[in-house]
Formats: sequence, structure tokens, C-alpha cells
Amino acid sequence: MKKTTSSEFSSAASRRDFLRHLSLGVGAGLLGVPALANALALAPESALGLASLEALQTGRKLGVALVGLGGYSSGQLAPALQKTQLCRLTGIVTGTPEKAQKWKQQYSIPDKNIYNYQNFDSIKDNPDIDIVYVVLPNSMHAEYVERAARAGKHVICEKPMATSVEDCRRMIDACKKAGKKLSIGYRLHFDPYHLEAMRIGQNQVYGPVKKLMSENGFTMGENRPWRIQKKLSGGGPLMDMGIYCVQGVIYTKGQLPVSVTAKYAQKTRPQQFNEVEEGLSWQFQFADGSTADCRTSYAESVSHLRMEAANGWLDLQPAFAYNGLHGQTSKGPLANVPTQDVSQQARQMDDFADCILNNKPTRVPGEMGMRDVQLLKGIYQAADSGQKVSTKDIVAVLDKVGAR
Repeated sequence: MKKTTSSEFSSAASRRDFLRHLSLGVGAGLLGVPALANALALAPESALGLASLEALQTGRKLGVALVGLGGYSSGQLAPALQKTQLCRLTGIVTGTPEKAQKWKQQYSIPDKNIYNYQNFDSIKDNPDIDIVYVVLPNSMHAEYVERAARAGKHVICEKPMATSVEDCRRMIDACKKAGKKLSIGYRLHFDPYHLEAMRIGQNQVYGPVKKLMSENGFTMGENRPWRIQKKLSGGGPLMDMGIYCVQGVIYTKGQLPVSVTAKYAQKTRPQQFNEVEEGLSWQFQFADGSTADCRTSYAESVSHLRMEAANGWLDLQPAFAYNGLHGQTSKGPLANVPTQDVSQQARQMDDFADCILNNKPTRVPGEMGMRDVQLLKGIYQAADSGQKVSTKDIVAVLDKVGAR
């Protein structure tokens, strides 16, 4: 039976709902044509709520503080926040005074919105900050998500959510207790190519999905970043690049796997990768007999997602990059995708702001992050044991999250 997803990219109904909302009082004439176009671009899956439309009209934006100013914050998130319509960069948290000074000047951040890891908790008294985005090494996610929630802030946490399922549960509980929303930084849920993959796969446009393939990795230089220090990362490329493969095959198929087998790649640089794997391959088995073959590596640059169905196929390559994605199908070029790159991160953060403004659930909640950490642990268990590992318990417990 076909599984209809809420993630249909070109939803005429969503557009109709959007225009209906406009007719209720926040009209295109008030927003202006450019703002209206931006608003439509912000809502690839569903119409923006009335509070978001009013925010667009009045120029109100939710303040975002980035916790951790590494390469992803500086190269992707901060630039994306210059393109967002519903949120803006208002604060930073860093342990490096030189970075604080640089960011202060580059983004006009006032001194009162600059924090370090010691005085972070005082962020609770700052009305300029509505959302805290945690962009720290994996093992630090839980602490700062919990502290942000206690400070009364909504939270986005980078992937993977944490290094243990127990930490994931603590993070979810802390945000629920504080009455704040928690979202995981799964940027590709907002990318047009992946939204189209979800639509085609989950709605069985080419018939039932029979086989999936996904691989993601890059060639790491001969250094020792935190990503290969197990205490900080929780693992090697599986925790970093491989989680995109886990996500990609699940949201394309629209189902969760029931079992997994896995195998570590032979290490070509054992001195460098002495704490974590250099590469890993695994196969998910689904209840209908279909499979997903996946691979991740720190020794090879790959980026690929493929779906083969009864009556056709879909192929994304590169599939997981920040830009420059390319897609083909057995019927021709991938439809419903723009001719120019979009900012995945801007869409992601604007969608979360829309959820906050209109008090609706995020499509990438903490429960999904915890589900994926459990699956990652299952892959490691299968690789360590050489045996097939059942994931049925994960499916049973987290079925309410679905395969989005």
C-alpha cells in the first residue's frame, strides 16, 4: 500500500492553503511581491502559519545563537542566517576570545549577546535569543541542549543527536519539561532534491521500492580532528557521514528496517584511525524483502543515493552536499527542483522558526534523532559481532516517528 508523505514538494493543496491564509488578512499587497515569493520558498511542504506571515509583514525575526564557531557555523550556518526570512543571527557562544571578536565585527553582534561556556546559562536572561543552535562535538550535544532548555530556549541540535541513546532521552525530556521545541539539524529534509526523492519513493510513483543504495564519505587529511577521537565523536565516519545514508534510504523508502548486517572496511591508515573505523558498509533489510546497501568512509570521496523500484529508478549524485546536487530518473531529469541552488540551512532554520511561531511540530524532532542513534548503534553491533542484528525493537518503539 502506498504511504502518502507530508513532504510532497509541489503540493498544490499547500499553495492553495497558503493563498487562503493570505486572504484572511495578511495579503500579497501587504507583503509585497518579493516577500511573497520568499514566503512561498520557505514552505516547500506546507503553508506558513498566520503568525509567520505576520512576522514577514512586520519584519519580526526570531534570534538565533550559535554554540560553537567551527567550520560548519562559520561556513554554512552564519551565511545561511543572512538569507533567512523568519530568524536572524543574534548571539554566539565560544571559548575563543579571538573568534568572539571576529564574529562581533563581521555580524554586528553586541557584547551582551556574546557568551562563553562558563557563563552560557545566563543566556536565559537575554530576550534577543529565542533559539540556541548546538554545533559542538557530538559528545557535548546533550549537555548544551539540556542547559539551553533549562534557560528557556528552543533548540536545534546538529546530527548525530548524541553519542548514546540515554543522552538522547535526556535531551528530549529536558526540552519537554521546559516546554521548548527540539529539532535535529537534518538539513536535507528541506532540500528540493531530497523532498522529490521522498515523494517518488514514499508514494511509489514508480511502483514498490525494491532496492536502495547509498554511500557518503570524504578523504580526510592526515591529521587528528575531533571527528576521529572516539570520546568526542562516538565513532568514525558512520557517526558523521554515514548518518546521511541511514536517513536517505529510510525517507526514500518510507519504511524503517527490521534488521541489519555490517562490516568494517580494512584500515589503510591504522595509526590515524586507531580509535574509530576508517570505513564501514552495511545492509538494511526491510519487512517487504527489499534491501538498502550503504557505505561510508573517511578514505574516499563519495556522495550517492539510488532507488530502484518495480517500474523505474531515481539517482542522486552528488546526493549529500551543501549545493550542486544532481538528480536523474528513469523517466528523465528530476522534476520539481530549482535551476539554482537553495540554502538548505536557511530553509531548515526558517522552518523551525515557523514551527515556533505557530506552535506546530517540527518534521525533524528529537525522537527522530534518537531513532537514528539507535540504528547507528545497531550497525556497530552488527559489524562488531559479524551477525545480523534485529532492529524490530527500534521500529516498534519509535513507529510514531515514522520513516520521515
